[in-house]
Amino acid sequence: MGNLLCCVEVEESTVAMRERFGKFDGVMEPGCHFVPWFLGLQARGPLSLRLRQLEIRCPTKTKDNVYVTIVTCVQYRALADKASHAFYTLINTRSQIQAHVFDVLRTSIPKLALEEVFDKKKEIAEALEEEVAEAMAPYGYEVMRALVVDVEPEEAVRRAMGESRAAADRAVAERAARAGRAEADAEAARLAGVGAARHRQAVVDGLRACVVAFCAAVPGATPREVMDMVLVAQYLDTVREIAAASASGCSAAAAVPFLPHGPAAARDAVAQIRDGLLQAVQPPAAAAAAASVAAVGLPLPLPVASVCEGITEEQ
Repeated sequence: MGNLLCCVEVEESTVAMRERFGKFDGVMEPGCHFVPWFLGLQARGPLSLRLRQLEIRCPTKTKDNVYVTIVTCVQYRALADKASHAFYTLINTRSQIQAHVFDVLRTSIPKLALEEVFDKKKEIAEALEEEVAEAMAPYGYEVMRALVVDVEPEEAVRRAMGESRAAADRAVAERAARAGRAEADAEAARLAGVGAARHRQAVVDGLRACVVAFCAAVPGATPREVMDMVLVAQYLDTVREIAAASASGCSAAAAVPFLPHGPAAARDAVAQIRDGLLQAVQPPAAAAAAASVAAVGLPLPLPVASVCEGITEEQ
């Protein structure tokens, strides 16, 4: 605002007060005004009508005795139709607004716990805007927005909150890892079962092929007789392997197995082996293999190579 030859220039978005002998005489809008000083007129101001922002940091305490600093921003402006009130009634507008903000926050925050303060930032800002706007309206100021920008707990509380979030993240990661390991173990068990079922199926198929081949090569031989011979051969192989394993760590006398002698004893051994196999508990995956081998004899989960070797030796 300039004053040259009793002319006063008022800039855009501002107003000035015109006084006559120290008394308010009117509001001068933006433009050039004639203010003759020799007639007792003078210009006061200017008063800006632009939107202004005030940032306020208010320390207070929550309901659960946590000291926090509430960071707020108040956006306000002077009203053109109440410019005289805004210019003459308040000396320090910022201090007035800050006092009202402190009063509202220190009344509402102690009623809330720390988590509630974070959750209800919007409600706190709305209450703050309403209270400050109502308090500043008689002075010719309009509060456009009041925002709760941040909630800053004290350093120890922030550190504890960070550790709590880190622990929660670790717990979530650990649960995910355990779930992944459990799924991997379940898949491995499923694949192991599939592999065992295929192995037993292969044993059954090999056994069937050997029995069929032996019956075709030896006229008059029945599948049951072939199975009995295979059982005896496998039984003798097993006994020999036990004796060899025992001889490696014991004396020769202790490594000698005692077996029944004679045809009747051999027949009893075959019957006992067959009964033992029938009484063995087989897993569900072996049911299909047992059903497929039922046409040729009793189910016998023996390696194909050993069965064929035993048949070859008997031949």
